[in-house]
Amino acid sequence: MRPIRSHTAGTPTYPRARKRFGQHFLEQAWVNKLIAALGTDPADTFLEIGPGRGALTRALAPHVARIVAVEIDRDLAAALPAHAPSHVRVVTGDFLQVDLDELLADEPLPLRVIGNLPYNVASPILFRLLHEAKHGRRFRDATLMLQKEVADRIMAKVGSADYGVLALQVGLLADVERILTLPPGAFRPPPKVTSVVVRLRFRPPTADVGDPAMFERVVRGVFLQRRKTLLNAFRPVADSFGQEAGSVITLADLDGNRRSQTLTLTEMARLVRALQASAPRPE
Repeated sequence: MRPIRSHTAGTPTYPRARKRFGQHFLEQAWVNKLIAALGTDPADTFLEIGPGRGALTRALAPHVARIVAVEIDRDLAAALPAHAPSHVRVVTGDFLQVDLDELLADEPLPLRVIGNLPYNVASPILFRLLHEAKHGRRFRDATLMLQKEVADRIMAKVGSADYGVLALQVGLLADVERILTLPPGAFRPPPKVTSVVVRLRFRPPTADVGDPAMFERVVRGVFLQRRKTLLNAFRPVADSFGQEAGSVITLADLDGNRRSQTLTLTEMARLVRALQASAPRPE
């Protein structure tokens, strides 16, 4: 893990948006709309991913007890404390790399999460939040600004064109609601896509998937070939575990001629448990 650096002071500067960090800063009018939709309590502690220039940080701070803001851009992280109240802790680091046990050791749990996620790393950040939420014990919820296409995949219904890995992984561990739709003009510089704010409310799994790592591996493998029948899409996954795909599908009481995208979360969980029963998890 990369070391964590905290700042308590800094020179007020506003560096230009950097393409390599996928930076698009939210305009104040839309910051206000987001705060109004967020629903805060004075006792809340927030983890903010990518505070940028701090527009959202400063608007949120008067409504909550504490904010831990993780910013990958060293210049922005150094500048933000000069513009933020004392109960905002600014940390330089990549959210995908920081040690969350260390970062949040002294913070009251569960925290709430908020972030304007760079489009190029939105999915990895989302998966880390799912893995680290610990069924709502570490993170209660996460309000995230995402590219519309990513939000559509998260909220996709069974059988739709967008249904796949994101919908299944998120649906296993969180309830999702759409909060706001933001046009490109809501940001500076404006991106080339529409954005959507979604809220994930973390909870225990809604289905017994057995081994979570195996569940993720099976889901990803099956949806690599989403246009094929379940039997053909699942075969490479089953082969990797030394198992015969048809036998596992039969054990799961599923029809191998169905398309993968027609499987519900419960049915996918059944497939994973059947595979696990047939093939003990490799060391």
